Amino acid sequence: MAGTFEILETEKLAPEPDVFRMKVRAPLVCASTHAGQFVIVRTDDHGERIPLTLMDYSEAEGAIEMAFQVVGTTTDKLSRLREGDCLQDVVGPLGRPTELEGLGRVVCAGGGVGIAALYPIARACARAGNEVRVALGSRDREHLILLDRMQALGVPVDIATDDGSVGIKGFVTELVLKAIKEWSPQRVIAVGPVPMMRAVSVVTKQHKVPTVVSLNAIMLDGTGMCGTCRCEVAGETKFSCVDGPEFDGHQVDFEMLTARLGAYKEEERESWERFESVASDYTGSCGEAS
Repeated sequence: MAGTFEILETEKLAPEPDVFRMKVRAPLVCASTHAGQFVIVRTDDHGERIPLTLMDYSEAEGAIEMAFQVVGTTTDKLSRLREGDCLQDVVGPLGRPTELEGLGRVVCAGGGVGIAALYPIARACARAGNEVRVALGSRDREHLILLDRMQALGVPVDIATDDGSVGIKGFVTELVLKAIKEWSPQRVIAVGPVPMMRAVSVVTKQHKVPTVVSLNAIMLDGTGMCGTCRCEVAGETKFSCVDGPEFDGHQVDFEMLTARLGAYKEEERESWERFESVASDYTGSCGEAS
């Protein structure tokens, strides 16, 4: 229905590579959303479908919030939309919600734009009565997103940055290892770039701490029909959209995941170059994005 998915707020969270927050009116989506789930959005009639993890949702407002990094044509289009514009489609909630009950001590580790996806998970874990510690990794202070929201959860928040501009100088894996040695967590939940999730999984496997990762596989329909998001977990083919997006980090074939994520790099580059040649003319309106 044209006009249903009106953009209520937009905000730039971090500089290049640019990260944005977008709040969208989607009452039917947020009414049944749980932590760990995602939506598939389309900007206009000619746009591709891309998955975006839900960083927040309010049934009272009838709105969802998403965060995205500008890495290609569709995210570039999204970054150019403003309050009052509309998305063509928002489908969801999709995927399996995060397991929350009876986890005990949980380290929620996030890196880069994955911090936005981690936020509702950390919040839900705490609300479910678990003991939660948050470990965040970022390039520098400027790229550390949602720190205020994480700190507002009232749980310990540790930070690592590549340049040491905030927190320790190092990586989120160091924070996870420190928590393992000092706190003996019963689960680690890691959300972020594939190398970060892989590195965390290596550390936790060495110390036999169960670990969940959220896979950012390429997706198309989000219903398990197309098979685009297939991945290998414990030697079996799984579909991120319906079997995940969360899986046992100790069982994920990260090499295959990395290879599949790079499968369409050339096509993505060509698409973005074509869009940039006409990007100045791109506008969004409810039901009529050009």
